[in-house]
Amino acid sequence: MSSRAKKILYTTGMLSVIGCTPVLAQQSAQDTQIQPVGQEPEEQEARPEIQSIAEYGGVLTPKGRLVLEPEFQYSHESINRMTFEGVEVLSTLLIGVFTAQDVDRDNYTASLTGRLGFTDRLELEMKVPYVYRDESNRVTVSEVDPDFTLDRELSNDALGDIELAAHYQFNRGLDGMPYFIGNLRYKSTTGEGPFDIRRNSAGTPLELSTGTGFHSIEPSITMLLPSAPAVYFANLGYVFHLEDDVNQQVTQDDEDLFIRDVDPGDAVRLSFGMAYSINPKTSFTLGYKNDFIGKTTTEYVNNTTGSSTEVNSQTLNVGSLLLGWSYQMNPDVSVNLGLELGITEDAPDTTLTLRMPIGMDVF
Repeated sequence: MSSRAKKILYTTGMLSVIGCTPVLAQQSAQDTQIQPVGQEPEEQEARPEIQSIAEYGGVLTPKGRLVLEPEFQYSHESINRMTFEGVEVLSTLLIGVFTAQDVDRDNYTASLTGRLGFTDRLELEMKVPYVYRDESNRVTVSEVDPDFTLDRELSNDALGDIELAAHYQFNRGLDGMPYFIGNLRYKSTTGEGPFDIRRNSAGTPLELSTGTGFHSIEPSITMLLPSAPAVYFANLGYVFHLEDDVNQQVTQDDEDLFIRDVDPGDAVRLSFGMAYSINPKTSFTLGYKNDFIGKTTTEYVNNTTGSSTEVNSQTLNVGSLLLGWSYQMNPDVSVNLGLELGITEDAPDTTLTLRMPIGMDVF
């Protein structure tokens, strides 16, 4: 036997021989086996982890643990629309006015989110965003001068709408049962809403809003189904936008209008997908989300005629494909990258989100 084969390694009281059959190690292992005595220990929860897309599926923060999550999000939306007003003599002969509109919107949001595991089943959350928005709007009217264009550049940066949320885990997910988590989210009006921004004498906005301008409450329920090495998730929620008395004077189409009451449309939110673990440190997420937004009702009074009118907007269908990637740098820090690709006409073209959750024990 070589000298290498005779080297003996003592590890945790177990004798093993490197380079030859570990007979002594097997003997020790057999001698030290513990036979079950009495009642079997209660099965422990093995909570699944979904870090790539936290707002659409995830598991609660353990009791006494605080997670601070810096986040940067970039969203881009482009609208290209052509309209015609006139007479169509033939399919190739149009007499009238062509209007082409090209709009590019870019949103940059830097935010800090804090999550605290208050108990093993209750998590509290707070999110503070800072928003920068930029919009380029070019309108071409081919009536007299085909080269006539109207360009407008708008931007604004300010505090966004602060959000508060609570998450509660209803069950323990034993015996192959999925986890069910109830969520309640409140969005404030700390950002500058559409009726808070500056306008000129004609009622045209001079800057962009950084918030919705209306309070909202969103109850939802999340389901998580572990199926190693994957975790399936689904979320269903309803957003209540609270009605508000705006009571503000605006000018539209050379008419002075007094806006009384605005009731933003409520929304049904649906998302589902799968998180797949490639190795103990890396995972990716594939999913889909869809928001069905109802009509917004606006009541206004014409100051000239004194008549009151209600106007309803169109409904919106915002659907996006979700892609996510997560890397666990160490037990306390991970890096998450999420990508949303709009697949309906009302959805932003792309949304890119970078997060870095940092965990620490506070009690």
